[in-house]
Amino acid sequence: MPSSRTLAIARPSFAARLLERVTGPPLPQSLPRRVQDAIRREQDDSEIIVTLIQFMAIGTFAVLYSLAPRAFPPDAPFEPVPLALSLYGLFTVIRFVLAMRRQLPEWFLALSVVVDIALLMVTIWSFHLQYQAPPALYLRAPTLMYVFIFIALRTLRFEPRFVVLAGASGAVGWLALVAYALWNSEGVVRTHSFAEYAMSYDILLGAEFDKIVSIVMVTLILALALQRARTLLARAVTEQQAAAGLSRFFAPEIAGRITAAELALEPGQAELRQAAILFIDLRGFTPLAERLTPAQVMRLLSDYQARMVGAIHAHGGSIDKFMGDGILASFGATRPSARHAADAAAAVEEVVTVALAWAQERSAAGLPPLAIGAALAAGPVMFGTVGDAQRLEYTVIGEPVNLAAKLEKHAKAERATAVLPAATFDLARAQGWVAGPGWERRTGCTVAGIPAALDVAVLAS
Repeated sequence: MPSSRTLAIARPSFAARLLERVTGPPLPQSLPRRVQDAIRREQDDSEIIVTLIQFMAIGTFAVLYSLAPRAFPPDAPFEPVPLALSLYGLFTVIRFVLAMRRQLPEWFLALSVVVDIALLMVTIWSFHLQYQAPPALYLRAPTLMYVFIFIALRTLRFEPRFVVLAGASGAVGWLALVAYALWNSEGVVRTHSFAEYAMSYDILLGAEFDKIVSIVMVTLILALALQRARTLLARAVTEQQAAAGLSRFFAPEIAGRITAAELALEPGQAELRQAAILFIDLRGFTPLAERLTPAQVMRLLSDYQARMVGAIHAHGGSIDKFMGDGILASFGATRPSARHAADAAAAVEEVVTVALAWAQERSAAGLPPLAIGAALAAGPVMFGTVGDAQRLEYTVIGEPVNLAAKLEKHAKAERATAVLPAATFDLARAQGWVAGPGWERRTGCTVAGIPAALDVAVLAS
């Protein structure tokens, strides 16, 4: 048994706990490939958004520049804004093409960050040439504020490193501009007076320091927020993928109940519902399976189940379970419905039609045709969880389940494709179902396992 000293050493340090509280819980050591792919798709889409925003910025700047009166003298050596916008526009077109093709490599993303900041800084630097004034002029340019837009753009990818790269590039770029202004401004002095700074070309280092600090702090705050958000994104995508996986093993309604449950699911939780239970069995499957390879058997079952499930889902049914070649489905159990019997009866007719078409396809292909047997019963059922704390299962329990199972076997005795108790048949019609041709009533039927004679409605084979 470990000593208290061992336990104390194994406990995370205060610094480690504080870091986790600040940056959020660490990401799992290895995310599943499908989760990584989902996050990568989100990131690829975000790069398209980034590029579209860059196009909007280029368009906005171009319109403002074309409408604004020129403030520089006619003999200025060049106009930097049109040149910068043209180069940036060309680069952004290339970026957009790569983003649409999902072919943006890591190095290009980093280059894009640096290009954004570099073009901004070069444009600011060129102001003193444009206006033929000392370089200290550009230190007052409000254009620096656009650096925060470029930093914020990088948050869309949910990768803090690109935010940090943008902020670091902005801080270093502005520091370089300040250094250039200090070394290349004749007659310009450093001052400690804000009034002199505001009304002259003098340089107030404190003001420039404040700008760099602002860039750094905004960058750190956004990077920290993004680090926490990235953890949440990874967990959210993991849960979304898990929910998507659950929906392949469970009916969508059940998968939704599992993922949305506010409290832990426990065995024995159940709700009483009015529902209809449908059993479907593939006739002649066992002797046929003995002559097929395992792969052929699984392909046959997959083909059969896909056709049946499609017909069941088309009428609002939920698959409770697959039992070899048998299928148990419910209507109104996972999701209450005032038309549970009508929907189930319509599904019975459709699965019979689908099965007949399938048999004809197999015959045309030179394969042995297969038929189905189906039975339906409606009434009160309990819908809930069974099992133990380690292995739970949602299922339906009640007399309609037992009755449907017995009637499915009894269908052979009636030489029928589908069998319903007369009471269920009448309930379905009362709920709006219009029975198709081929149904007939039979009274006083003896069904194995049912003590009293039963009136049924059958759809003859």
